[in-house]
This record gives sequence, C-alpha cells and structure tokens, in this order.
Amino acid sequence: MKIALMDSGIGLLAAAAAVRRLRPDADLVLSSDPGSMPWGPRTPEDVTARALAVAEAAAQHRPDALIVACNTASVRALPALRARLEPEVPVIGTVPAIKPAAAGGGPVAIWATPATTGSPYQRGLIGAFAEGVPVTEVACPGLADAVEHGDQEGIDAAIAAAAERTPGDVRAVVLGCTHYELVAERIRTAVQQPGFPPLALHGSAGAVAAQALRRIGELPDPAAPAEGSLTVLLSGSEGGLSATALAYEEGRLLQAVSPAR
Repeated sequence: MKIALMDSGIGLLAAAAAVRRLRPDADLVLSSDPGSMPWGPRTPEDVTARALAVAEAAAQHRPDALIVACNTASVRALPALRARLEPEVPVIGTVPAIKPAAAGGGPVAIWATPATTGSPYQRGLIGAFAEGVPVTEVACPGLADAVEHGDQEGIDAAIAAAAERTPGDVRAVVLGCTHYELVAERIRTAVQQPGFPPLALHGSAGAVAAQALRRIGELPDPAAPAEGSLTVLLSGSEGGLSATALAYEEGRLLQAVSPAR
C-alpha cells in the first residue's frame, strides 16, 4: 500500500511516523512546499491553490490515500482537495482533537495558529463537541514557523508566551497545528502545574493515520516487515528529509526505517 501525506512543511512528520508505526510495510510519500510556509497568514484562496499543487504532486505517485496533515489546509482547502482527487484517492483531513479532550471534562485549552484561533471552524468544533466544558482558545504566533526552522530559542519563546495565556487549571491541551506535535513534550513541561494531575495532550497524528488505513480497507500491523519506502517531495521535486526534520524524533524514525530514495 502507498499513503501520501501533505503539509506546508514538516508538520506532516508526526502523522507520517504514526503511519509508519502502524504499518512499517507501507510506502510513504511526503509532499510539502516549505518555501511557502507558513500558510496560516495566507488568504483562503492562496492556501487552496498551494494545497492543490502540493496534493497533485503527491497524486502523481499514485497513492492509495492522501492525508492532509495540516490543520490550515484542512480548514481552507479540504472541499477543493476532495473535489479534485476523490473518489480515486481518498482524502483524510486533520481535525483538532477537541472531542476526546472535552470528554475528560476539562478545563481544556486549544493551542492553534492565530488564523485558526477564534475561526468559525474551530468555534463550530467547540460548540459541537465541548458543550458545557470550559475551553480557552490560545493563539500561538510564531510557534509553527519556529518548529519548521528548528529555531530553538523561537520555540521556547513561543511556547512560554502561549503557556502564560493558558489558565493554570487546564487539564488537557489540544495541539491544533500539526507542527506542535513535534514539540509536544516541551509544551507539556511549560503548561504542567506543580501538584496537579499529569496534563493530557491531544494531537491528531494517530487518529488520521488510523483513519487512512480504514479508508483503504487495511488494518494496523505494527509487526509487519519494515520494508516500506519513503519518497520526499519538496515543491514537487524529489529530495530528502532536511537536517531540521531529522532533529525531531519523528523524522529520525522515518529515516531509520526507510531512508528516502
């Protein structure tokens, strides 16, 4: 089987690693356009155009499914992507994990890009899945960009600023941008309050990986032979995982199991 993933940049690493853990034998195609990152501040029309270009580059490799491993692209461009690629290629979007976070009763904080925070899309999810649960929307300006470029000081500063705006009694944090999952433990450390129960972090990588397998009629098989290939597309051209990607655990996992060809 072959599963493609798309994002503006390296935010797709978390979902790709999740797929790799569930099916080490799956061929992966990672398609991104890091030169245009971040997509959050761009107009919906611009995001849609860029997302279509990245998706079509992946589609040329004839995947069985495409994971839109980007919250911004899922919010702005999912209907256009599905109209262009389905039914030949099932398209799986990434939705912030508000429902499982709210199931714990809260209080909940949703960390997301400034463009997503307060958006009708996110407010709709809160209304649908978190009724009666205290929810705080926390914008995280600069965090995705700092993660993309491996800017350690920028990551620390953005996390610290967001943590200051996060209520101290929060019991769960939704990671509403795929880039944030790459620094999840740093976020946990910044938000965890002494004397409180362990903070729950809710990302989307595992859920979208499992959904991609369901859409193509496959089951998880973590014990399958680790023989899946890895193709990396940067603005449509084949390349490899960047040094920044390999600075994260998820990137190192992908490289160790199947170096990009």
